[in-house]
Amino acid sequence: MIPAKRYNPLLMLFQLLNLMKNSIFFVVFLFVIKAGSDSAFIKYGKVIFILTFVITFISIIIKWFTTKYAFDNKSFYLYKGVFSKSERSIPFSKIQNINRHTALFHRIFRVTSISFETGIKGEDAAVKFDVLSRIEADRMEAQLSGAVHVEISSIQESDANKEKLIYEEDDSKVSPNRVIHFKPTKKDTLKASFTSFSFLLLIPLIASLYFKINDIFHVEEEAKGVISGILSSWWIVFGIILLLVIASAAFGVVSTFLKYGKYEISSDVDRIYITKGVINESSFSISKEKVQALEIKQTILKRLFGLAEVKLTSAGSLGSGEDKHEINSLYPYLPIKRAYEIISEILPTYEVTQKMVRLPKKSLWVRLLWPSWIWILTTAVLYYFKPVVLNMEQAWWIIPVILLVVIGIARLLDFYNTQYVLNDCFVQFKTGSLTTTLFISKREKVIEVKVSRNIIQKLLGLASIKTINRAKPIYHAGVEDVPQDVTNVFCKWYRGRSGEIKVE
Repeated sequence: MIPAKRYNPLLMLFQLLNLMKNSIFFVVFLFVIKAGSDSAFIKYGKVIFILTFVITFISIIIKWFTTKYAFDNKSFYLYKGVFSKSERSIPFSKIQNINRHTALFHRIFRVTSISFETGIKGEDAAVKFDVLSRIEADRMEAQLSGAVHVEISSIQESDANKEKLIYEEDDSKVSPNRVIHFKPTKKDTLKASFTSFSFLLLIPLIASLYFKINDIFHVEEEAKGVISGILSSWWIVFGIILLLVIASAAFGVVSTFLKYGKYEISSDVDRIYITKGVINESSFSISKEKVQALEIKQTILKRLFGLAEVKLTSAGSLGSGEDKHEINSLYPYLPIKRAYEIISEILPTYEVTQKMVRLPKKSLWVRLLWPSWIWILTTAVLYYFKPVVLNMEQAWWIIPVILLVVIGIARLLDFYNTQYVLNDCFVQFKTGSLTTTLFISKREKVIEVKVSRNIIQKLLGLASIKTINRAKPIYHAGVEDVPQDVTNVFCKWYRGRSGEIKVE
């Protein structure tokens, strides 16, 4: 184990900038909008804000001086405190996946952030370094994976020339041990921009910005004459609409490129790597052995375009913020055939079965006849109040009829989409109505199974089966209204895992 050392000094600047960013609203409200206010609430608010800002700033400095870290070829060691010291040790064997994020700040100062996620719950679920030199981050990953055996003391952190040489190389170059499975083309980016409806985000963004500016500067009152003049000319209105459509399309393509640009799915013998982002770069790395299950999701629009999203389920946390539900995704807009091919390439031990078993016809009656509490409550409220909607006095019975038809169609689609199969050491469940989800897991990764029956299922000889996998939160998957005979096969199938599970 190398001697413990303090975190990168740039961490203090990073935290200070975050503090300033989080304080912008209070600064604008207290010192700009309410600058001339004599209210005691505003005066005390200013004092409290300044004191809080100063105390937080001092605590950032103190925290940097009182926290240290170290690592060897087995564990991370974290130290904090002055008078009451604490030490935490996290074995590498507990690390589930690795998240790496490089924002604009990190790019400017040639650093990065990295988080090693574990399956532990609570605040100690991850070993996170918000600011770290790139060489140090690579060194940690090398120690964790064991792919590169280096003498830690031989790598000098101050070797700026070496860092410059490494990170100014062409981004397309990767380790010779890695195999690149997917990089989106321009056509893929266009499909993603329209399938994700990102082009629709510009108009609400402009509207939100307008209302915020209007609240402060009362633009609407000042521009009444201008607005009425614009609305009186049809060709100006048409030109504005056309401009908004073009701008929205361009905004959708650009925003999609910035989010999914430089997307890359690659793997080596032991790990899977997912990288994305142009300005803010993010990467996700997970050991193939730590993958608990796979999800293949398709919305109606994606089914029409022949696209799908493949997600990896792991026991560790999957990042934070807006990337929490995205960083573990193999490109959200993969062509469906390519998605199946990539799964077999990066996880050759997993099998995706195309032919699955559908539900019996009597399962449809269970779904159609099962009471919908949403419909019952909506109908009761409308019958009691009998409101007039869109000048229709009969709305109190028209709306429940429409709602009943919608619920019936959704349940019908769910019945036709639901399929299942137990294939040797694998289980597959496909469920959903408008959006379908195909769940795939190995038997050794399933930690618990459950079989249940309600009154109607008992009468018709049906049951529900469910699997539970390790994840954050615990992942439940299953199929309802399968034949009763399937439950016996399902339980027998699960008992076969006794010879497959590995104990650490």
